Amino acid sequence: MLRAMEQIRRMRGGAQSHLMRCSDGREHDLYYVVKFQNNPQHCRVLVNELLGTRLAARIGLPTPPIAVVEVSEELIRLTPALMVELPRSRTPCRAGLQFGSCYPGNPRLLTLHDFLPDEQLREVQNLHDFAGMLVFDKWTCNTNGRQTLFFRPVDDPETAGKYAKTPDPYDSRYMTLMIDQGFCFNAGEWNYPDAPLRGLYTRNRVYEGITGMESFGPWVARIQSISERVLDEYLNEVPPEWYEDDRDALQRLLGKLYERRSRVPELLLAAKNSNRQPFPNWR
Repeated sequence: MLRAMEQIRRMRGGAQSHLMRCSDGREHDLYYVVKFQNNPQHCRVLVNELLGTRLAARIGLPTPPIAVVEVSEELIRLTPALMVELPRSRTPCRAGLQFGSCYPGNPRLLTLHDFLPDEQLREVQNLHDFAGMLVFDKWTCNTNGRQTLFFRPVDDPETAGKYAKTPDPYDSRYMTLMIDQGFCFNAGEWNYPDAPLRGLYTRNRVYEGITGMESFGPWVARIQSISERVLDEYLNEVPPEWYEDDRDALQRLLGKLYERRSRVPELLLAAKNSNRQPFPNWR
């Protein structure tokens, strides 16, 4: 388990996460984006982050390493910025076990982007992973817009090769990293209100490589191969305080997720047939 040592800065977004320097007792300068139990969205989004990121990584999608991060009462007391801001009040972040997502490099060296111009977007090394992201988001009913980061591994020597999947880890083109699974399972509601446009990335250009259902095939097959045992293993990683000790509710959520594996092609076809027409080269 990681231990938070220092708050670096607050991050953008409704969960009011914080970039923090962490330690595992062996290495130095491990940077994680930490989402707190008493974030404004819901405590359950920490569960969604852990389960969603584990499952996305299992089916081969580009996700950051994740960890449970312990944040002490002393660090919160000594860091005025560790506050949750509500419309009419401010309260300290809750001490204890939080969700952490590894920052993909050294924050002093690596520049992250949540948007790229069209020409640069076409040249992203792993652009094909947007098809897999859609498969994942349909399966888990992500009710938020798909969140990704773009970065060039070559900008940070420590990052080069860590995320690259090409023969040359020093390729100067951008990569995308799949982040923020907090609204999978409909955030704190823990249900699956499917809709054709949910899960789609905002720009159709990322889907230009999709020519039919076979383009989703590798990720659909991996989802269908996930067993109940795998889901149980991931469930056991979740700190009980994240789901208020209501293990039955979490087991029901994952039971339904297991049943939904066979529905993924149907959900993809609904997106294809929507008025948006997101797949311009589907034959």
